[in-house]
Amino acid sequence: MNTPSASSVRPPLRELTPLEARVLGVLVEKQHTVPDTYPLSLNSLTAGCNQKTARAPVMNVSEDEVLTTIDGLKRLSLVIEGSSSRVPRFEHNVQRVLGVPSQSVALLATLFLRGPQTAAELRANSARLHGFADISSVESFLEELATNDPPRVVKLPRVPGERESRWMHLLCGEVSAPDTPVGEASASESYSLSEFEALKAEQKRLVHEVALLRAMVERMASELGIEIGKSSPEA
Repeated sequence: MNTPSASSVRPPLRELTPLEARVLGVLVEKQHTVPDTYPLSLNSLTAGCNQKTARAPVMNVSEDEVLTTIDGLKRLSLVIEGSSSRVPRFEHNVQRVLGVPSQSVALLATLFLRGPQTAAELRANSARLHGFADISSVESFLEELATNDPPRVVKLPRVPGERESRWMHLLCGEVSAPDTPVGEASASESYSLSEFEALKAEQKRLVHEVALLRAMVERMASELGIEIGKSSPEA
């Protein structure tokens, strides 16, 4: 029996970051929707990552962040940089690296861009990437992705109040079912990868201000002979 050579064995893929998944999703999407401008420039790719429509969550990332992300994806062979233009342009290599058909790439890209979705939602949202004949066709490719080694998608437990279960990709690691419908949870969600430290600093500042105000109130109450935290005596 022949054994695969070392060069033919596909190394395990590390978990992707949310921005890496978003970059890949944008590249797959634009390959089909704007083929005349594909491969994408850094500017176009960043604009696609920050797009306000057909994205969940909405992101606000810089070109520097996208470029750093591209470097990581290039090391995984998931992104290729073209050399035929003075402006660097980038294209995805998802189908070859993951070893899945183009229909599965379309579904994964839609999950990268919009988060967990039902099979019906995936069929509608991926229509510009691939025209699935019916929902059962979508489910067939999802089941195939779920039984891959390693699995690429998972069917989430049904959320109370919803009729259908949602699917989510596993390329960013394990996921759990949301407590609320995805559309409600993510419609107004927007973040920048460089803003978290600023938010933490703001939180510390507010905590400090609250402590100062509490101390001031307690001092004033003491001077007035008022006890804080106790209800007034009954008449």
